[in-house]
Amino acid sequence: MTVEKTYEEINARIKRGEAVVVTAEEVIDYVAENGYEKAVQEIDVVTTGTFGPMCSSGAFLNFGHSRPRIKMKKVWLNGVEAYGGLAAVDAYIGAAQLPDFDPENKVFPGRFTYGGGHVIHDLVAGKEIRLEAIAYGTDCYPNKKVDTIITIDDLNEAYIFNPRNAYQNYNCAVNLGDRILYTYMGILKPRLGNASYSTSGQLSPLLNDPYYKTIGIGTRIFLGGGTGYVAWNGTQHHPNVLRGENGVPQVPAGTLAVIGDLKQMTPDWLVGLSFIGYGATMAVGIGIPIPILNEEILRYTLVKDEDIFCPIVDYNEGYPYSKPIDLGSANFKELKSGRIKINDKEVITTPQSSYPRARKIATILKEWIQRGEFELSRPVAMLPSADANIEFKSIPERSPSEIFLNGRNRRG
Repeated sequence: MTVEKTYEEINARIKRGEAVVVTAEEVIDYVAENGYEKAVQEIDVVTTGTFGPMCSSGAFLNFGHSRPRIKMKKVWLNGVEAYGGLAAVDAYIGAAQLPDFDPENKVFPGRFTYGGGHVIHDLVAGKEIRLEAIAYGTDCYPNKKVDTIITIDDLNEAYIFNPRNAYQNYNCAVNLGDRILYTYMGILKPRLGNASYSTSGQLSPLLNDPYYKTIGIGTRIFLGGGTGYVAWNGTQHHPNVLRGENGVPQVPAGTLAVIGDLKQMTPDWLVGLSFIGYGATMAVGIGIPIPILNEEILRYTLVKDEDIFCPIVDYNEGYPYSKPIDLGSANFKELKSGRIKINDKEVITTPQSSYPRARKIATILKEWIQRGEFELSRPVAMLPSADANIEFKSIPERSPSEIFLNGRNRRG
């Protein structure tokens, strides 16, 4: 019997407290115990979750006006510069931004003890933040300097806008070289001393909806402990890649741009991080509900760790210099076991994403839905999928002199 459900029908069941909601872990056992036909009829929503470093994150802030008014040119929050090239008292602070006084990697490896992700974490935690701003002064905005203390409650608006989150699969990073590497995948020990991997495997949102059948622009999500939305496909969204028979990409693929009210969020699910030798970032918690509209959607949510493969990539020469070094792949069941084999060597695995926290997010989202506090939203537009003709580009290698010779210099 063919089963077709609508968002309206599922939301009506949520309002009545009748919706059957399970996590992406629980759905696997549910189908094993009850059978596929019964499961597709009974289950309304499958919840997913992921929690890990997401460097392409940040927040828009509106400070309100000083007296006299100011048109902020440069803005710092606890010494971390926020981009002020917007309206007079708007700014965007990126999770990876560093304080002007940070020594960075001048004494290698740098410690990167504080950055934009830590500022956002401190804001959400209700801590006091030093706001500094300078300006050049105009007739309508005569003030040239602000130096004060603020909290998140002093802001008119504060919202997360993350250009690239929730990567759909990612590399397993290793080091074939002879020295320690300090990377965004953590510390990589030499000569295959460890293998670092990311994403939450069978709980990961985009791995449970590999072709973005339900996750699209306008999808309501768990974001940072509050409610957010998918705003667009993320930067570096590359859906037309090699996929398995189950539709799951075997290399990094789709990404999401997400948005949500920072004032609703909690410091448990937005955490500033420091990566030795690399920089500052922020761990972000994201959970996405998948409505079981039909049999096809349910089948995608039955994906297991052993069915999800990611490429093993050398970060000594392979990744940084784009050299083709084939080390094969590993599935997430192997990765989560703590050890995998690479070139006949047993290698310890080190996760960058927290699976227990991903499980917690999926459970919280499940409870919100069961209590009728969270309804599903139908996407207003779908994300580019595997049939999209997307060319993944790199920076072109052109000599600046060519621009001058062709008369295309726009700087004067």
